Amino acid sequence: MRLLAMIARRCLWMPPTLFGLVLIVFAISHVIPSDPARIMAGENATPDQVAALRHKYWLDRPLPVQFAHYIGDIATGDMGTSLFTQRPVSEDLLDRLPATLELAIYATIIAVAGGIPLGVVAALRRNSWLDHAVRVVTVGGLAMAAFWLAILLQLLFSMWLGWTPLQGRIDGWGPDPITGFYTLDAILRGDWSTLGDAVLHLVLPTLTLALPATATIVRFTRAGVLNVMSSNFVFYQSAMGIPRPRIIWKYILRSALIGTLTQIGLIFGNLIAGAVVVETVFDWPGLGSYAVSSILQSDYNAIMSFTLFLGAVFIGVNLLVDIAQAVLDPRGR
Repeated sequence: MRLLAMIARRCLWMPPTLFGLVLIVFAISHVIPSDPARIMAGENATPDQVAALRHKYWLDRPLPVQFAHYIGDIATGDMGTSLFTQRPVSEDLLDRLPATLELAIYATIIAVAGGIPLGVVAALRRNSWLDHAVRVVTVGGLAMAAFWLAILLQLLFSMWLGWTPLQGRIDGWGPDPITGFYTLDAILRGDWSTLGDAVLHLVLPTLTLALPATATIVRFTRAGVLNVMSSNFVFYQSAMGIPRPRIIWKYILRSALIGTLTQIGLIFGNLIAGAVVVETVFDWPGLGSYAVSSILQSDYNAIMSFTLFLGAVFIGVNLLVDIAQAVLDPRGR
């Protein structure tokens, strides 16, 4: 019952949080001194044509009226029409969502697969040369800017060595869509050449996103393991003669990973948001590149809808993390 009550409380906070988020983004986007109707109409448009576009998209109304109109559309499931693609924004987001999710999921898998073992080893060999080396690498991973790392990887592996493609999601046309994930669709259709091409295009952007995420997981895993290792029940189990590997993998790791689990959930949300820079550098056709082009073109509907989507993702991820924590550690309920 306590778990259900916690979930209900979190869900009740979702609408006001999203409303405040949209309000802030709406206010900021309309402070920018640009006229999207003029940009969309082109340099040779007449004043009447610009005025017609401004009226069509409610840009000639007062800001409160524009905001109320947008909120009313959101309440009915309509996220508006993009000023430049002339398509519903929801369709644009759904078309680009699989590319970003594919990038974020693989980056999370790499971060978890590398971060947890490195964190455990660093904690078990505290203050050794291996521990110091892991800490140096993690600090470097957190300190490096994503765009700088992306450019370095492009220079090394694409331009100098020629091992990986420079940009894009695939050469030519992708596989016939089933899920929107190129790697999964290629496997389902048995198209192994397309699978190899898709994997090669994934390598550099995935590594760019995964490095700082791995560093975060390493730091939290190391800190959690060290904290649990100093607990009384660990000393008791050692005194009882329980083998050390069993203590580590069955008891210490289970307790230590509660904090790491929280970070993994938040990291996944951060990877979707952080893909803006990475997708721009690698010309990846996902939500990040869509957001950048929308900002440059002052596409208010697309900007607010993208922000609303990210807010919903973070709220949903936080809810899942809270549920997982409550299941693993009943004291959190």
